[in-house]
Amino acid sequence: MLNRILGVLIISVSLVTAWLMMEFDSFKTTPLKLPTGGITYNLERGSTIASLAADLKTKGYLENSLYLRVLARWNGQAQRIKAGEYFIAAGTTPVQLLNLLVSGRVTTYSQTIVEGWDFRQMMAAVQANEALTQSLSGLSADEIMRRLGYGDEHPEGMFLPGTYHFPRGTTDVQFLQRAYRAMQKALDEKWNGKDQNVTLKSAYEALILASIVEKETGLVSERPAIAGVFIRRLNKGMLLQTDPTIIYGLGEGFDGNIRRQDLKKDTPYNTYLHKGLTPTPICMPGEAALDAVMHPAAGKSLYFVAKGDGSHQFSDTLAEHNSAVRKYQLKR
Repeated sequence: MLNRILGVLIISVSLVTAWLMMEFDSFKTTPLKLPTGGITYNLERGSTIASLAADLKTKGYLENSLYLRVLARWNGQAQRIKAGEYFIAAGTTPVQLLNLLVSGRVTTYSQTIVEGWDFRQMMAAVQANEALTQSLSGLSADEIMRRLGYGDEHPEGMFLPGTYHFPRGTTDVQFLQRAYRAMQKALDEKWNGKDQNVTLKSAYEALILASIVEKETGLVSERPAIAGVFIRRLNKGMLLQTDPTIIYGLGEGFDGNIRRQDLKKDTPYNTYLHKGLTPTPICMPGEAALDAVMHPAAGKSLYFVAKGDGSHQFSDTLAEHNSAVRKYQLKR
């Protein structure tokens, strides 16, 4: 009798075990209950496989939280899941889910620093990015630079334009430090590879001039020629006489039109009154503008005037320049 009972128990346990194994195998390859568009899931820092499984079950995405915990431990993944925001596509199975969370392939966001933006424009864009964790709101430019660890530097021009990708939770400080380091790297590399005839005294002077070139034209092909004009004017001790520096010096008071009195307003950035470069950059120059300053076009031109189609007419002499001004600006 006892043997018969033991036999029945063994058979029952074997059947239950076989059934559980089949159910577990089915669980591993059965997609989670996700909406057709998938979900964005934020795995908080400090989460465990147990808390993850419980949360997924509570939200209705997972039927059996125990099986997910067993699967993770069976595969040695329980201690390897990485915090972050993930996109989990419809059709994802528990095996694929764990592989995703172990891989750390988190959802990334982006922020572009546009060539020619000034510091205020850049900060407005950074503070409007909802994926960045904000900690600098309401601070002055000087306070922001101190928070970044660059308290003795003027912020203008110090952040490299480009598109930066990052995971949610990245702080505004981390983002700006990254863009700052990118500018330092690009500037150092380009300064070390500059042409021998570049007479600028430092990489910072090159950054200043690149910012002026950036604001003078949107045509990449013209930038070396414009850089060449400015460098020749500097070498001859001539005033740069460039309108973008006037606009920068006026600050928020600029209303879109440069008037005669603006050219006479004595700001440190008025290149109609003060010889040499401006005290700081006037915008964030891109790599093309940096390249133009490090490799300016050869020639004799000392003047240029906008032709009205986005390009410029270059002139070697003041007489030629005045003629070009009459033709393209005064329409005479």
